[in-house]
Order: sequence, then C-alpha cells, then structure tokens
Amino acid sequence: MNSLTISGTELKVDDVVEVAKRHLPVKLDPAALPKIERSRAAVDQFVAEGRVVYGITTGFGRFKDKIITADQVKQLQINLVRSHAVGVGPELPEQVVRAMLLVRANTLALGHSGVRPAVIQLLIDMLNAGVHPCIPSQGSLGASGDLAPLAHMTLVLIGEGEAMFKGERMNGRSALNRVNLQPIELQAKEGLALLNGTTFMVGMGALLVRRAINLLLTADTAACLSLEALHGTDRAFDARVHAVRPHPRQIDDAAFLRNIVAGSELLRGRDSLNVQDPYTLRCVPQVHGAARDAIAYGQWVINIELNAVNDNPLIFVDEVTGETDVISAGNFHGEPIALAMDYAALALTELGNMSERRTARLVDADSNGGVLPMFLTRHGGLESGFMMAQYTAAALASENKVLAHPASADTIPSSANVEDHVSMGATAVRQAWQILEHVETIVAIELLCAAQGIDFRRRNGEQMGWGTEVAYNLIRQHVPFLDEDTILAPHIESVRQLVADGTIKRAVEERLETGE
Repeated sequence: MNSLTISGTELKVDDVVEVAKRHLPVKLDPAALPKIERSRAAVDQFVAEGRVVYGITTGFGRFKDKIITADQVKQLQINLVRSHAVGVGPELPEQVVRAMLLVRANTLALGHSGVRPAVIQLLIDMLNAGVHPCIPSQGSLGASGDLAPLAHMTLVLIGEGEAMFKGERMNGRSALNRVNLQPIELQAKEGLALLNGTTFMVGMGALLVRRAINLLLTADTAACLSLEALHGTDRAFDARVHAVRPHPRQIDDAAFLRNIVAGSELLRGRDSLNVQDPYTLRCVPQVHGAARDAIAYGQWVINIELNAVNDNPLIFVDEVTGETDVISAGNFHGEPIALAMDYAALALTELGNMSERRTARLVDADSNGGVLPMFLTRHGGLESGFMMAQYTAAALASENKVLAHPASADTIPSSANVEDHVSMGATAVRQAWQILEHVETIVAIELLCAAQGIDFRRRNGEQMGWGTEVAYNLIRQHVPFLDEDTILAPHIESVRQLVADGTIKRAVEERLETGE
C-alpha cells in the first residue's frame, strides 16, 4: 500500500499504525467531498438565517444560552481554540500526535461536522509533511471529548501554538511555512468540530491495541521458554482440556502454545511423578486467553470509533430533498473507549503478574526444585546473578496494580455542572499505555531469565520447541549467556526492544507459518 485513502468509513487499527509509525501518506477520498460540502452549506445557512444552533450561533457549555451574532462567529471559534488550550504534563509522543491528526481528518470526512474540505486537507497536509503539533498529555476529561489536547492540535492549524518539524521546535506558523502551508481562518462551527471528539483517546488507543496484540503473543512465547527452562509439561495445553471449557480465545491460546513448544525435548514426559505445574505455567491458556478477550474487545471498540462522528452538534442533510437538521447530542462522550481501555489495562496487568511470577520461579532454586541454580548463576554468593532483575519486574508489576484502578469509575462535573458526567477516557488510555510499557519490560526480563535457564538445562543439545528456538536465538543475538555478574540494565533494554517492536512475535509467527 503506497498511500491510505480516507473517507470516514474504513479506517482500521492497523491503518493508524502504518500512518502514525511508518509515515504512510494519506489522501482524502474525492467521493467524500459532496457530503462534506452539503454539511458546510447547512452551517452557512444557519448563520445567514440567524438560527439558534449550539456552538455556531451560541456560546459553549454553560454559555449555551448566549447568542452570538453573525459578525462574531469567526471570533467565537478562535476564542474557543485559544481558551481551551489548557493542557499540562508531558507532551504526547510523535506517533500519538500523528494518530490524532489522522483520526480527526477521518471523522470530519464523514460529513456531519460542518467543516470545509480545506480544514480536513490541512490536517492531512500537516500529517504528510511531518508537522506535528506539541500536545500536552493531561487535561482531557473525555467529555466533551478530548477538548484540551485537540485545542493544542488546532492551534497549529491557525498558525499559533507550537509544533515539531524534523526534530526542531517552533511556533505553529513557522512550522507551516517550512512546508509551504498556510494557516487556516476558522469559519463558523470549525473550531468546535476540531476540538469536540474522542480523537486523543481513540488515536492512542489504536496504537495501544496493536502493541498489546504483539505483547500477548510474545508473552505466550516467554511462558513457553520458561516452561522449558523449568522442565515443565505441556499436558495442560491439550486441546481436549480447552474444548470442554470453550472460551474461544483460551482455545486459540492453547493451540498457539502447543505449536510453540512442538518438538521440544526439554519438557517433562507424561509418566513423571511430577504430574502438574504451578498455575503460572499450567494456567497460561486460561489467563492469557482472557487477556486476549480484553484486547479483542478494545480493538472492536476502537475500530468502530475510528469511523464514528463524535463531535457536537451534528449536521444531517437529506441527499434527496436537501432538508437540513442539526441535533445537539453526546457522541463526544468517551465512555465506550474509557471502559475498553480500563479493561485492557486490567488484562495487561494480569499478563505482567503472570510473567513476574514465572521470573521469580526461574531465579529461585527453592521454588523450581533445583532444576536451575539460585539466581541463575554458577557462583552464588560471590555473584548475585539475576536476583535484581526479578526486583525490577516486581516493582513494575506492583506499580501496575495502582495504575489499573479504573479511570472510568470516576467523574467530576465541569462547565458549571452542565457537563455533569465525564468519562475520564483519556486517563484510562494513558494508564493503559503506562501499564503496557511496564509489561513489555516485565516480559523482556522473563525472556532474559528463561534464556539463561535454557543454557543451564540444554547441556546435550536437546531440541527446543519449534517456536521457542526462534525466540531463544533472537535473544542470544543480542545478549550472551552471562557467566559472571554484569550490568543487566542494557541487556534488559535490548530484549525489551525486541518485545516492544514485535520482533520476537513476528519471528515466531513466521516459523510457525512457514516452517522455516
């Protein structure tokens, strides 16, 4: 795919990833123009008639009963953008900003927001040219949408605020000038249409979902490496077990695990007196499968919201009669995304809890029955081996338990109690993002320890599993067997990158699919 054509109807999670991370160029579908233009004409008609329409000829929030005259409508939109740019905290990563630009353009392309095509085109041109508004991460309540983050994004469209271009920070007008773009003069409704929506939470949520899917499959691989290192058994992954508790993704997860360890000579035989493993080995399909459910739900919600009109008010024009209607409603409310991201955060926390406990067993000879030396070192006492790696995993797992508190359980009324219930969806997705990054590190630590354990057990060239061998070899390309104490932090980071960018997941999938 050389470019992505958007129309408001077909954007998917993986499209967002391609544009946000790999800079796939974007185009507006010409077929979307008639609907966009009809809704814009309706807004112009409302202003000309002096019709009372929220946010077009009235103020905002508590000022909904303040009438705005025709000669004030442009200033109203500029004032809205400036007054709502109240974001604080660390700025959003470039990939999240790019996702926001794409998502907002796609939403406006549906033609119910009343903006001119030029507004959408400027969003696309900024995206393609690499002009990235500087957007603070905190300040959104998730209803009326992501007002503060989107205000900072929109400032650059009107030549204000700040943006990054090729690593240089500059004011919005200068950034546009660098790529021969001109700031836009907002017309009636356009500032509100740009600010009022779920763009931040759904853009960041799309990127999170894709990384979470990669992480889920990598965590499966880590569990299998630990299973081999700990001389476990794959009997608990038997298809018959999961067929009689038919949760689909539990079944899928068990099948994936069976394929990863297929052919392994490091597992226990069926006649062993040790008939079952600890839960973090035996119950991987049940726990990881449930986590798959949560992320699949998040992907389902995000894919819907990517192609949804979520500002207010909404413009409806009958294509046959030309009759227009405008409705004030609440599609900007982020509750669907907030709940989905809280669910994802909880699932990812559990994924990290499982991984950390497997790491604890790998480094503790008392827990693993002496299969592996204490702290995975030959020189215990003189050397600490991987003792402290588990500390880091435990610290991150513990922090996740705080971050997993559901943001959507809270609400604080705003705008003088007119906006009296908010979703906190932006907080939900930011917390889920932090948890995701923590779990990527936790799983990396498990992989590092499991590979060390494999080297202690694989003394006679025993065959590893069909998928675990690939993962092990990848790790060993970056981190050698550690025969003496060394600084572990760089090694943890090396493996974390293999987890976060999906390298291990892709390599294992390719082995399982192609047999090579």
